[in-house]
Amino acid sequence: MTFLIQQTLLYAVPLMIVALAGVFAERSGIINLALEGIMIFGAFIGVLFVHSMQNLEVFTTAAREGDWLTLQGLELLAMVVAAIMGAIFSLLLSFASINLRADQTIGGTALNLLAPALVLFLIRVLANQNTLQMQTGDAASWFMIKKSTFGVKKSVDWGFFGETFLNKVYIATYICIIIFIVLAIILYKTKFGLRLRSCGENPQAADSLGINVYKMRYIGTTISGALAGMGGFVYSLTTANCTANGDVAGFGFLALAVMIFGNWKPLNIAGASLLFGLFKCIAAAYSSIDINGDGVYWLAEIGISSHLYRMLPYLVTLVVLAFTSKKSRAPKAEGIPYDKGSR
Repeated sequence: MTFLIQQTLLYAVPLMIVALAGVFAERSGIINLALEGIMIFGAFIGVLFVHSMQNLEVFTTAAREGDWLTLQGLELLAMVVAAIMGAIFSLLLSFASINLRADQTIGGTALNLLAPALVLFLIRVLANQNTLQMQTGDAASWFMIKKSTFGVKKSVDWGFFGETFLNKVYIATYICIIIFIVLAIILYKTKFGLRLRSCGENPQAADSLGINVYKMRYIGTTISGALAGMGGFVYSLTTANCTANGDVAGFGFLALAVMIFGNWKPLNIAGASLLFGLFKCIAAAYSSIDINGDGVYWLAEIGISSHLYRMLPYLVTLVVLAFTSKKSRAPKAEGIPYDKGSR
């Protein structure tokens, strides 16, 4: 059960933060289909940053001496850099959608095609291969919370809570959860959040009250890009074996499905992310899940093809959307370029 919960969180948290990225863009009135591409770009930037910094003496010394706080500082810096570059990358969509009034669906699709091609080209130039490693050693051990982090011996029993949430988990997981909660509160409980949402519902009314619709849409899309870039790095850190290869296994599109299933509401999105994260966990680790603790891995022994397990999260996505899409209500003005002269 500990393994199942930890792995579910690993898959659910990137989905959750990237789905919230979609909410910020669409609540402002911009359809951000480029979440997949921004995730790919953010994953590459974060991995490249750690790859570039690993040979600095301060970090090699910290890894050798077990200075966990210094290594977490490197992880936080990588998350910030990935978020900044994701925000910058999203400005391409903002400019095309707001200033040029281009079709937002086509703009997002173009970025989704651009990002993997650009990332693979840069990886070939920098690493002369198709995959960029975060570092030469065991990168996961640098950033994972362990018992030794707190000076606790391996033989000490922390109990279910400690073993599940404090041992062999990434601090990035909890940082993303905190960011998710803070931004959800900002979106629904502050004046800024109300103004942003009004631009996605009725931009003409918002403009008549003195709200700069163009500015708010730029802000919403930029926040969306920052969250997607950060989510891409967290994906590469936690589920992609600390590598970047121009692919995030469709997590950006899956995050869009989570956003729609969650009806553009943070609490629903969190629940949907955990659901999809659970099925993604089953798909990735079905052969090592021992539910009863009796050493019998019955998911691997029932004779179902491994390909079906890998398809499971996406099949669940299609089924869930088929039954819930009629009840979802998107922001009324999303995808519609704002014309200041129209009323």
